[in-house]
Amino acid sequence: MTVPATDARASEPAAEPAAEPAAGPAVAGASEARPSQQHEVVAAARRAFGTGRTKARAWRAAQLKALRVLLVDHEAESAAALHADLGKSGNEAWVTETGFLVREIDHTLRHLRAWTAPRRVPVPLSLAPGRARVVREPLGVVLVIAPWNYPLQLSLAPLVGALAAGNAVVLKPSELAPATSALLARLVPAHLDPEAVHVVEGGVPETTALLAERFDHIFYTGNGTVGRIVLEAAAVHLTPVTLELGGKSPAYVADDADLPVTARRLVWGKFTNAGQTCVAPDYVVASPATLAKLKPLLVEAIRESFGDDPASSPDYGRIVDGRHFERLTTLLEGGRVVAGGGCDASTRYLEPTLVEVADPDDPAETVMRDEIFGPVLPLVPVADLDAAIALVNRRDKPLALYVFTPSTAVRERFVRETSSGAIGFNIPLAHLAVPELPFGGVGASGMGAYHGERSVEIFSHAKAVLTMPTRPDTTTWIRPPFTRFKEQVIDRVVAPGRRRR
Repeated sequence: MTVPATDARASEPAAEPAAEPAAGPAVAGASEARPSQQHEVVAAARRAFGTGRTKARAWRAAQLKALRVLLVDHEAESAAALHADLGKSGNEAWVTETGFLVREIDHTLRHLRAWTAPRRVPVPLSLAPGRARVVREPLGVVLVIAPWNYPLQLSLAPLVGALAAGNAVVLKPSELAPATSALLARLVPAHLDPEAVHVVEGGVPETTALLAERFDHIFYTGNGTVGRIVLEAAAVHLTPVTLELGGKSPAYVADDADLPVTARRLVWGKFTNAGQTCVAPDYVVASPATLAKLKPLLVEAIRESFGDDPASSPDYGRIVDGRHFERLTTLLEGGRVVAGGGCDASTRYLEPTLVEVADPDDPAETVMRDEIFGPVLPLVPVADLDAAIALVNRRDKPLALYVFTPSTAVRERFVRETSSGAIGFNIPLAHLAVPELPFGGVGASGMGAYHGERSVEIFSHAKAVLTMPTRPDTTTWIRPPFTRFKEQVIDRVVAPGRRRR
């Protein structure tokens, strides 16, 4: 089984292998492995887990604190790598990647004892005086396959949960973000337990070889095409999988929305990271009258954020590589561009762009086929609220859905009548910043969720533990021979509710 493109998005051709990154000399201590070495990497992680040291809460806390030191002490290097890979500004790198991770680590450390402690649960009267508890135990050796669009955050946020749960980890960063991948390969073994936490660089051969190994959990972020391949590989060993995928996340703007604020927030949510965000608003849905009012406000909000020439703005990113750039510019060829559209292949610059869509169900509307994953925002007219909900429901369930309205009744209709990984009212993206909100998809947008306590849960097994004293021996009432008196005890105490004839 061969992985086509390890973290390609759903809208790109999956069969074309990603180019190998420009690799410098191997860094001492980094787990940079060739396909023939994958087995030994996994075996080393399993040996470390087998010692039992990763299960200790002190080890878990120490690893999280060391990861925090890595992020804070090497912030400048991380920012430089993210700028090299994606053109991210230092502020954006901190807010969406490094600072995000520091906050997640701090939150996890504050709650680590409570999240990992055994939890007492009540027992039925028939099992008194027994005691029952749930013990969370680490799964073992887990594989994290990260994408390129937030190469630091989406590599290390799952790692936070895996370490907090007490696992050994093999981390596979994206080859399409080579500067960040190389940084992780150098810094992670220098700060964390190098026997228990490994970074494997490389592309398709390395990922394919890793998926042939037996893991205790696989955490994949990327597109559905590769997600299916991950599931198929995991099925060989019955390995549980978390899939963080994507999809076309709609933004509905009601007629009563605060349009100036809505426009600014849509521009922020869409064009952060040059639109290469899995929960970015993929398209805007509104009545024709509201779209007519919103359009110039979006243009003005783009100008406010990035100036008259976004190409010269230090706050506007670039498309990750030439293949993705070509994919996005091809999308625009048949579209009705109403703002933006400028591009420069030599710098992978694509201007923030608005595109009008007449009929979202028309196959000719290429921008409405798959997740855009770039700085192109389609504007889709609908007749009314019912039509907007129907449009959302006849498409794959999105990773996120955004609704701009002050109306509680309208909001609740979307909660009740649609299905999505998350809903954000009057703001996009921000639900990711709430540590205890689960982040994950549903249906085609993914399976499983993480962040906060959910991150510990997905990398743990909840073991049921029941302790019964030998005396009194209450099993007397539920084992043969069944006398009339035992039947009365069963009917009244052990399992009431039976009708006797």
